[in-house]
Amino acid sequence: MKVLVDTPIWSYALRTQQKEYQHEVAQLESLIKDQRALIIGPIRQEILSGYSDFKKFKILKEKLSYFENSLIQDSDYEIAAEMCNQCRKKGIQGSHIDFLICAVAKRLDTPIFTTDKDFIHYKKILPIKLFEIEQS
Repeated sequence: MKVLVDTPIWSYALRTQQKEYQHEVAQLESLIKDQRALIIGPIRQEILSGYSDFKKFKILKEKLSYFENSLIQDSDYEIAAEMCNQCRKKGIQGSHIDFLICAVAKRLDTPIFTTDKDFIHYKKILPIKLFEIEQS
């Protein structure tokens, strides 16, 4: 099964050396090795944003170039807006990109690999699946 990998997981693997995220990084490495990791354009943009050092930006861009973007369909934007409205109606706020991630994951019938706690709240309302980290 493919897994849509959210920005924080990619960031742990590509930007930080913090030991507290080693389990998530190891799981991402396993997904990559098995060719199960998915990325979409807005996640790629989030990962690359915030680099004023062009050399570091270029290195990160090169690393990410090995991963093809999963296509976003026009209907994903509409579903994301519906999901946003459903959650807002229940008092749950979120970003437009988060809801786009949810819409794409729903269409692809794939879980989302994230440490962003907002997705736990979305899951209470939306028909999404979250990736459970396999224990070693």
